[in-house]
Amino acid sequence: MSEDKPAIPEISAAIVDTIAAISTPPGRGGIGIVRLSGPDSASIAAQLVSLRQPLEHSRARLASVLDEAESSQQLDEAIITFYAAPNSYTGDDLIEIAAHGSPIVLDLLLRRALSLGARLANPGEFTERAFLSGKLDLTQAEAVRDLIEAQTLTQARQAASQMGGALSRRVAPLKQSLVELIALLEAGIDFGEDDVDVTPQSEIARRIDSLIPPLAALEASFARGRIVHDGLTMAIVGRPNAGKSSLFNRLVERDRAIVTAIPGTTRDLVTERISLDGIPLELVDTAGLRDTLEEIEQLGIERSRQALADAAIVLIVLDATQPLNHEERSLLAAVHDRSALVAINKSDLASDPQSQDLIHTDESAAERFHIPAVPTSALTGDGITALREKILQLATGGAAAEPGLLTNLRQQQTIVTARAALEDARRANITSIPHEMILLDLYRTLWALDSLTGQTTPDDILNLIFTTFCIGK
Repeated sequence: MSEDKPAIPEISAAIVDTIAAISTPPGRGGIGIVRLSGPDSASIAAQLVSLRQPLEHSRARLASVLDEAESSQQLDEAIITFYAAPNSYTGDDLIEIAAHGSPIVLDLLLRRALSLGARLANPGEFTERAFLSGKLDLTQAEAVRDLIEAQTLTQARQAASQMGGALSRRVAPLKQSLVELIALLEAGIDFGEDDVDVTPQSEIARRIDSLIPPLAALEASFARGRIVHDGLTMAIVGRPNAGKSSLFNRLVERDRAIVTAIPGTTRDLVTERISLDGIPLELVDTAGLRDTLEEIEQLGIERSRQALADAAIVLIVLDATQPLNHEERSLLAAVHDRSALVAINKSDLASDPQSQDLIHTDESAAERFHIPAVPTSALTGDGITALREKILQLATGGAAAEPGLLTNLRQQQTIVTARAALEDARRANITSIPHEMILLDLYRTLWALDSLTGQTTPDDILNLIFTTFCIGK
């Protein structure tokens, strides 16, 4: 059977060159950092600055940055920290020079480092070296990028959890159980002729069945992990003067969109990003949908329809003081199979029996298309809290927050592949296929789980992942 097992490549951690980059964002700041990593980091750093004490692992040292033209003239003061291999972020010698955040000084330090034998780091190369040296697995490396790019506290917390190995820990017992089953079948094949019992079909079925639910739960975690990671877009649509812009301002919690009593005030899309319980949500206020001969308004309505088509969530705003028109009925019918929500706005004005009947009519119409409806008042704020809760429920699909979520498509696809291979193994066992063939499916499952953490991930996938990092990280 050994010739049929997928090869698990060894990851080489041999570092032969030294890289350098500015690790802080472009522009001026209080502090700027130049990073070096590689075997010549310490010797290059010693030539970049005038040290006042010898370098020592994990100790900060005060140093002078000297003027290039006047070598005795101090240009800046810096703090230099040395991390000796293998006890560093990258696994090899690492130097961080923290000077004042002048782009001129940082550029000078970087150019000198390059002239002394370092090369400019590629995007994400410091983290890539951490991965190659075994300091991080691939899910943790991806979390480094996610933390840098986080726009909400929830995103930062999720990234920090992944950096701490939450996803890896969730996968580890699955891999362990899978390896044990593979070893059991291998032993039965290798020693079956020596009176060692071949593993019974029922035992194989029990072990495979125990792996399917946790894999399914892991795959399902992508529903929430994806929206926390990427966020969603919600288009606010409806007839002119239904209160779309007023509701938009209420959700944004500031006067972002212009509001007047004149129908058709909004002519173009107005967008704003908010955080809804930590989930990034881009709101799109659109022009009112109606038939018009005015060219500019027609262009705005066309953009509204495009925003409606592109949005992950649709919020239809109905006017509680007006009966449903043909455009609104068509709109409800068009989004009945999408993630949609109805806000019956101006409910504060609907106090008389006739207006109450209109609200009930609106609710019934939404109910007919299985779309949740919430009475609201953008003027008084009534119903806004309930509306937020409904939007959040719609966005998350009711999925609860939990550690170790799948956060990107690459991760999700590895679990989909693992589940498919495990299902193949289950069917093969039911039909009494030889154990050699069942093992092929089990090894495919193992390969998929290994590729999640990076143990078997092809180089082109690694390159794609790390080139999305910023330079210096």
